[in-house]
Amino acid sequence: MPGRIIERYEHVPVTQADLEWADLITLDLSLYDQPGGKEELVKQLDHAVRNVGFFYVKNFNISQEEVDRQFALGREFYSLPLEEKLKYHNKQDLESGEYNGYRPAGHRILGNGIKDNVQVYNIPKFDGFHQRKQPPVLESNIKEIEEFSRKCHEEVVVKLLRLFAILLELPDEDQLVRDHQYDVKGEDHLRYMHYAARSPEENKLVGDLYGPGHTDLGTVTLLFRQPVAALQIQNSAGEWKWVKPQDGTITINTCDALTALTGGLIKSSVHRVHAPPADQAHIDRLGVLYFARPNNHVVLDPIQNSPLLNRLGLTSNAFTELGQHLTTEQWVKVRQTQQQRPRAAAKISADGKYTYEKKDLEILPGLHAAIHN
Repeated sequence: MPGRIIERYEHVPVTQADLEWADLITLDLSLYDQPGGKEELVKQLDHAVRNVGFFYVKNFNISQEEVDRQFALGREFYSLPLEEKLKYHNKQDLESGEYNGYRPAGHRILGNGIKDNVQVYNIPKFDGFHQRKQPPVLESNIKEIEEFSRKCHEEVVVKLLRLFAILLELPDEDQLVRDHQYDVKGEDHLRYMHYAARSPEENKLVGDLYGPGHTDLGTVTLLFRQPVAALQIQNSAGEWKWVKPQDGTITINTCDALTALTGGLIKSSVHRVHAPPADQAHIDRLGVLYFARPNNHVVLDPIQNSPLLNRLGLTSNAFTELGQHLTTEQWVKVRQTQQQRPRAAAKISADGKYTYEKKDLEILPGLHAAIHN
């Protein structure tokens, strides 16, 4: 819709509920280019990534106006009629591991007859390998979307990769950057994510969860601040804590591929989406996220030239222990296929524990997805 004016996105008020908030560090990226700044940030990062896998970043050179434009575009997409959105959905592609484009709500039954309440629209990075037709409201703003996608990579992901390299004592702080180049084929993507509010009765049937505990499959996930409380993390004590929306920050979580590359040193964060507190329970939740992954050709074996990993004896991972040496492309394919293929509804206990049939959790022979209750 060329020329259409998109109204400004207005964020709803934050919850006034007294929740158990997670105690997370905030990395100030304005320190990054200062003398000794990267080393100071690594000191802060060390405990977070080894124990929780969650932290905030601030001063990341993406304005709130730019962020809010992405929320506005997500809002406009989800306001389209379902039949229009379904033009960008292919069920067969989804179940075979192709996750870009649209996934409607109700793709699966969570349990007790309740279907999932989440819609997803994934926009692959603009590396020239993922040509897709976009809905007009996005296509007419595609240059702006590409600029935002690239800024997520350059202003946040690249800086974090250099900090991880310093943490790992790698001889070249650009080693991980070279394995995550934006213009080299990869599975990074921007996501607009919409959770529809449910009734208290429906929520109770699924343990008051929009999604059970899980880890993400890539390197890092960027979650832009939005005020509807729902994200929870599992801390090192095994307790679930709410993630507080902090003004001017991005919430970062570390993921499976980074865990594999570091032999388990960097924790793949366990998180879930809870139904919002009572004063926000009626509000739909819109998210803007960016998922960063190694380039497709990168083999997810533990990094061999890290003095730290070698001192700690972290020279294997869940893949290599099975005799597998998966590339990122292979890992994404098998993990996404396991996540999206049809499966039986979970058995959900009164206290919200999800149990699936073992065959539905198999990623590879000998490797199963974990559900964190």
